[in-house]
Amino acid sequence: MPKMSAMEAAVSVLIDEGVNAVFGIPGAAILPLYQALSKVPDRILSITARHEEGATHMADGWSRITGKVGVAIGTSGPAGTNMVTGLYTAWADSIPMITITGQVPRSQLHREGFQAVDIVDIVKPVVKKSFLVMEPAQVPWVFREAFRIAKEGRPGPVHIDLPLDVQKAEISYDPEVDCSLPVFSIPPNPLAITRVLSMLQEAKKPLILAGGGVVNAQAEDLLRQFAEYLQIPVSPTLMAWGVIGADHPLYVGTVGIQTQTRAANRIFLESDLVLAIGARFAERHTGDLQVYTKGRKFIHIDVEPTQIGRIIEPDLGIVGDARLALEELVSQAKLLTPPKAPTNWVERVADIKERVDRVMDITTIPIHPARVFKAINDTFGPDTIFTTAIGLYQIWSGQFQRTYRPRHYLVCGQAGPLGWEIPAAIGVKLAVPDKEIVAVVGDYSFEFLVEEIAVAVQYHIPLVMVMLNNGYLGLIRQPSKYQYQMNYGVDISYDHNDGMGMNNVAVVEAMGGIGRRVVEPGELEQALDWARNQAKERSLPVLVEVFIEREADAAMGPSIDKVQEFSPVIDKEPQSVSSPLT
Repeated sequence: MPKMSAMEAAVSVLIDEGVNAVFGIPGAAILPLYQALSKVPDRILSITARHEEGATHMADGWSRITGKVGVAIGTSGPAGTNMVTGLYTAWADSIPMITITGQVPRSQLHREGFQAVDIVDIVKPVVKKSFLVMEPAQVPWVFREAFRIAKEGRPGPVHIDLPLDVQKAEISYDPEVDCSLPVFSIPPNPLAITRVLSMLQEAKKPLILAGGGVVNAQAEDLLRQFAEYLQIPVSPTLMAWGVIGADHPLYVGTVGIQTQTRAANRIFLESDLVLAIGARFAERHTGDLQVYTKGRKFIHIDVEPTQIGRIIEPDLGIVGDARLALEELVSQAKLLTPPKAPTNWVERVADIKERVDRVMDITTIPIHPARVFKAINDTFGPDTIFTTAIGLYQIWSGQFQRTYRPRHYLVCGQAGPLGWEIPAAIGVKLAVPDKEIVAVVGDYSFEFLVEEIAVAVQYHIPLVMVMLNNGYLGLIRQPSKYQYQMNYGVDISYDHNDGMGMNNVAVVEAMGGIGRRVVEPGELEQALDWARNQAKERSLPVLVEVFIEREADAAMGPSIDKVQEFSPVIDKEPQSVSSPLT
């Protein structure tokens, strides 16, 4: 049996599992792994982040776009604790990822050695499994098991902690006779699928609720095929944007209390049967459960058994992989019935979308958020990949942005860590270098992990960042200056290129990037075109900072049954909207 270091064996497993980039920060307790990585620079690109949390978000973005297991690396002690937020994000959004930390030698584990922390127990609530490898000979097999666990069932993160002496040891290992462990997909009960089709046939206004599980199972094609065959409208959750294009006749929009469309909420409340596939019924989607569930039946298909009945009790629950379930649905549907023509319900959905759609061509100053997303929708093509994080800008994005491809709108949905979008965009770009990547950011979120922009500069990673800055109460155009009323009520005038609060453009430029500011709606499209050209030509991150209204219609608030939604800027006319959300 060939002899090699334990870390050379680990790297061999990484390569065989399809990992071509890792993200992290070297340190003394993890140097043997980095030394092994340095021997295969043509097989695995090692990106040095500026913060371990940023490294995990890079691995997260890499995983979301590839569908493979992302890898982040840190040294001992605080490196591991810095990774907890990234692990929580991946766990909450069902993203397969492995984080690896160095650890003090085994003899020091119980002696409170320097930077010795029980990271295995610390991360347990936010991982599928955590390993402390105590025997060098276990290394390749623990890594194989980590990849299997991360991928199987509901995907999620796994953590591996490696004592320094374990890393340095030599072991017997032959990559030629090793391979990935099998990952088993759970098939649904065919009789249960027959019951689904029977319930759909009886329903007058059925609706498919497609969740992130459809994306994880790479079942978007089957979802569209099934929906088209039976002419059932589809509402994707935030994690499933792109499983059906925003221009598809059966596309409904997203239901929710923040990231939602008015039309989708109204359509949902008119439905009488909801077929949920790979969705969790998160509270920002359901709002008030009494309103959400009243008057309609639910079918819930999910690969994770404990998700069924967790939030609502479905009329029919089915455990199964989303792709296998959709394969069975399509197969049985074709045996039981000919393809359907568009129904009155489908026509009703189209009518509601047309009448309730929100106005976006707004020319007010300060710029309205809707106008920013109109420019984004018009400037960037359907193949552009977007990342966004948490805050008002995510809410506006959910209301106004359009997506046409799966895995082209990536968002930290459940955990919502500020600053996620920039490091995630870096991971995405490294995974798909030929794609255009745009990070939609907020002025407050920008301050978190902003240092990762330096990584994009260092490695010549072209990105476009569109910032919605609502840090001001008002904006008045003057002959040569723009006047801003700050949050504390003091009027301060600035030249066009002077500081307006935190000078975000200057921050980007200080790290080697490029940026410009936009204060008029007519400048938006030209600025976005400029940014994408600069990013491509110079292989650098480019920021477009857009100054928008301090307070705009963000459709926030508690879940209620009926809400009068009217704004003279947004709505063509007053509309009484029956909705589970504001």
